[in-house]
Amino acid sequence: METEKIILLVEDNPDDIELTLRAFDQSHIKNKVVVVNDGAEALEYLFRQGEYVELEGDELPQVVLLDLKLPKIQGLEVLKRIRADERTRFLPVVILTSSKEESDLIDGYRLGANSYIRKPVDFSQFLGAALQLKMYWLVLNEQPPKTG
Repeated sequence: METEKIILLVEDNPDDIELTLRAFDQSHIKNKVVVVNDGAEALEYLFRQGEYVELEGDELPQVVLLDLKLPKIQGLEVLKRIRADERTRFLPVVILTSSKEESDLIDGYRLGANSYIRKPVDFSQFLGAALQLKMYWLVLNEQPPKTG
C-alpha cells in the first residue's frame, strides 16, 4: 500500500501560508500539507520529538518547503540539521523564501538544498511555481529507498 505523499511547509508568515495553500488548491495539489511555524517545530516534526513524539509512522514528507527567516531556529540551520542526520539526509528540501540575499542562495545550496525558489509577489507566478512543484517533486521525482 502506497502512503500519502506529505508536503511539509515551514513558514511563519500567515499570508504566505494562505497564499501557498491557495496556490496548491488551484493547482489541484491534494496532498496533505503539514504546516509548522518555526524551525524548531520543523525539526520536532521530522525527528518525532516534542509534540510530535506520539505521531504514528516514521514516513518522511515527500518534500520540505523551507522558508529561511524563521523564529527560534533559522531555515539554514534547519537545513544543516536535516542533512546531518542519516534519517533525513536525502529528503528533498526546497528553499522557498523572499530573501534576495546572494549569500542565502549560496549557503542554501552549500548546505544541500535541492532547489531555491524566491517567492514571487504575483499570484499567477506563484501558481505556476506550484504547478511545477507538483509535477516534479510529487509526480516525477523518485526518492532513494529507505535505509536502516
